[in-house]
Amino acid sequence: MGLRRTLILAAAAAVVVSAAQAAEARFERFAYAGSDPVSATLKPGPDDYRNPILAGFYPDPSITQVGGDYYLVNSTFAYFPGIPVFHSRDLVNWTQIANAIDRPRQLKFDGLRTSRGVFAPAIEHHDGLFYIANTCIDCGGNFIITAKDPAGPWSDPAWLDFDGIDPSLFFDADGKVWLVNNGPPEGAPLYEGHRAIWIQQFDPAALKLTGPRRVLVNGGVDLSKKPIWAEGPHLFKRDGWYYLIAAEGGTAEGHSQTVYRARTLDGPFVPWDQNPILTQRHLPKDRPFPITSAGHADFVQAADGEWWTIFLATRPYADDHYNTGRETFLLPVTWTADGWPSILTGDAVIPAVHKRPNLPVQPAPKVPTSGDFSVVDEFDGQRLPPYWLTIRTPPSQWWRLADGALALDARPDAVGDLSAQPSFWGRRQQHADMTASTTVRFTPQRDGDKAGLLTLQNDEHFFFLGLAREGGRDVVRLERRAGKAAPQVVASAPVTLAPGAPLDLKVEARGGTYAFSYAVRPGRWTILAKDVDGRILSTKTAGGFVGALIGPYAQSGR
Repeated sequence: MGLRRTLILAAAAAVVVSAAQAAEARFERFAYAGSDPVSATLKPGPDDYRNPILAGFYPDPSITQVGGDYYLVNSTFAYFPGIPVFHSRDLVNWTQIANAIDRPRQLKFDGLRTSRGVFAPAIEHHDGLFYIANTCIDCGGNFIITAKDPAGPWSDPAWLDFDGIDPSLFFDADGKVWLVNNGPPEGAPLYEGHRAIWIQQFDPAALKLTGPRRVLVNGGVDLSKKPIWAEGPHLFKRDGWYYLIAAEGGTAEGHSQTVYRARTLDGPFVPWDQNPILTQRHLPKDRPFPITSAGHADFVQAADGEWWTIFLATRPYADDHYNTGRETFLLPVTWTADGWPSILTGDAVIPAVHKRPNLPVQPAPKVPTSGDFSVVDEFDGQRLPPYWLTIRTPPSQWWRLADGALALDARPDAVGDLSAQPSFWGRRQQHADMTASTTVRFTPQRDGDKAGLLTLQNDEHFFFLGLAREGGRDVVRLERRAGKAAPQVVASAPVTLAPGAPLDLKVEARGGTYAFSYAVRPGRWTILAKDVDGRILSTKTAGGFVGALIGPYAQSGR
């Protein structure tokens, strides 16, 4: 009996070990290469830069200056880590130095859709301390985080009690600090999208609001025209005037940027009669290589005294479809003789190439953020690069970097399940035309086990390409989800792989058309599916505010 029991225990242990091995998917070398059709028409000179300066899903930019250094942040919604922090010395070449939300305990995104979470961060620096004011939609409300070094660590949130979103701080020369934000108007809204811009004093020592709130702008530039979604406000002072800039018109093609000013913060804040100072909504839809949906701007005065604005806009490949999300652009600000800021006037289009700021040119970043480029992640560091994202806040560390691979635990948590936090890490799709590839080693044991590349727009719109167990056999499978229904199998092919043998996977995009391929031997690609409609990865189809991500994904059978 003793021998029999020993054999049974040994067999059980072998099953446990086998199951543990099967639960790990190892990804080697993730390669991304992207280009845009407009590139063939451009000839940038040595004194030019390319727009966008941050390509791909980098919306709602905000900027601050410390001497000759510039720091920029963006929204990341329900992705973790959140709120990327970029650094530049020339406003053109940007390097990500941190994520301000990089510890799961800072914010909880549990159960949130990808377009909830952190909206529109606003960064400021004062007296040796950096501040980010932000809103966590459906996960706590408004808060402030601080850091002595923008590379972190950033503090846990200090929560603010007010009704609204899009907070931004303004440090006045008299020592007082103010917070402006988008909020409901006084009384009942007059129409859908009727909002107001509010102001309240802020105590930076206690990180709390103090005193009464009051409205600076009701509705927008002209309330009689029912302006919608006045948001993303910023205050600054120039030549004795207080200027308030704010987006208006929603974040789709009607987006715009507006400006108001007053002699004192008591107001009244009067809109410029030439508003909006930035929009593309009036231009022909059939213009070549359109840049649309421009707005949500922030201003900065460069070291040479010139003013610049960063703002979001989009680059649709057709009919307002874009899979790259809302991106960060850069343009100069000029000042009229009577003291109003102007960005674009008349029928001027946002240029894809522009003369660079008169600042010392910095070396190109190791990881490009603009123009056509390629990036290879070898997974040979101690941690993932800061531009990698996962869905919602991870409850535990189900990933590892070891021996030149990213290893994921294949857990039951499935993409598309809002109660789950799947085993997925992705990087942004940053071009209309792109190729992404990886090598996966995975041994599925039961039906439902799978590992491969996830191309994701949100929980209900994605493609999965990878190795799976289906009916007791191994297959390479392409799945598609486009709505509330369960994912559908688009294509499937049997494969024979030794346990742990490599499988190469590749996703190619050409605008709204995608192709999915695999190779059991290096370089010998087999197309599993081509001419696949990739418009399900666009905001116009999927809704929300994010762009597409692509990267390694693993899941075990339930």
